[in-house]
Amino acid sequence: MTRAADHGLVAKQMARFVVLYDAPSDVAAFERHYNDVHVPLAKQYPGLRRYTRTHDPAAAIGEPCYMVVMLDWDDMAALEAALGSEIGRRTAEDALTNLRRYTTFRALILQLDEV
Repeated sequence: MTRAADHGLVAKQMARFVVLYDAPSDVAAFERHYNDVHVPLAKQYPGLRRYTRTHDPAAAIGEPCYMVVMLDWDDMAALEAALGSEIGRRTAEDALTNLRRYTTFRALILQLDEV
């Protein structure tokens, strides 16, 4: 596989944090806490460029999930700094303490190269 740099192209990098949530046991309680508490916390991440989500994404392969959330930063260093910040710790604690009451979830960290 060839890389963009091998062809003299300059790749624009971006970092993305992706969270996949399974169907909540109590949708109303989950959505209330997510919207009223978790989103306002997460939107305070330092350097956050974009926060997007989708409900009930169509599964092309594998099991479907309830919701996918994507948070974007300029680069991996900015993402890592945000996750390690005070607001990052508070947001993670909220997810593990409060959201986990209603659902299971998993997260991915991606470095994206736009060519």
